[in-house]
Amino acid sequence: MFFRRKNVTCSLTYENIPLSTPLEDLNFIVFDTETTGFQVSAADRIIEIGAVPVKGFLVQDKDLFQTYVNPKRQISREIKELTSISDELVKGAPQALEAMLSFFDYVESREAVCLVGHYVSFDALAFKSEFKREKLKLKNFLTIDTLDLIGFIAPSYDMRDLERYAMAFSTRIYDRHSAAGDTLTTAYLFVELLIQFQQRGHKTWGELIKATDSQMRSLHF
Repeated sequence: MFFRRKNVTCSLTYENIPLSTPLEDLNFIVFDTETTGFQVSAADRIIEIGAVPVKGFLVQDKDLFQTYVNPKRQISREIKELTSISDELVKGAPQALEAMLSFFDYVESREAVCLVGHYVSFDALAFKSEFKREKLKLKNFLTIDTLDLIGFIAPSYDMRDLERYAMAFSTRIYDRHSAAGDTLTTAYLFVELLIQFQQRGHKTWGELIKATDSQMRSLHF
């Protein structure tokens, strides 16, 4: 049975993709989470997961993944106001393990090379912590952070806010503090960053990996 396993692997294709592969031939999954707070390694829990594929420098917005998650705890008034996610909204939603495995199935079926997020280390830590509560370890969770790509393209920019970056790069802005909305905002920002990255003469998967290298990108817990 699955629940006897000690490790959980996200089925990504990066190990089988030549570094010389052109960027436009890669499939990415951009994702985001909403949580009950910022202490996800302690008491806070995931309450929404959103994701969307990017392929050929195009956001596949009709293939959006979204699920609320039952955190098995009350959502604070501050988080309700920030995210518009209420206790009633998550009451009948899957719990974290089921929701995350459903997300992993989605990722595998889209043959994604890696996952992409904005300040992605937070989302990765939220996933790691939820699996840890189930006594499972998360493996092969390769991520690219749009912040690292922005740092390579425009190192003078020094801010974390997703909306400000979307405005700076003239890309679309969707509902804030919604996993689905922030996923779409991040996806369109990522596409613009890929285009600018390519315009600067960087055209391959290997060059993208090198440009976005960070300690938090590949998490092997």
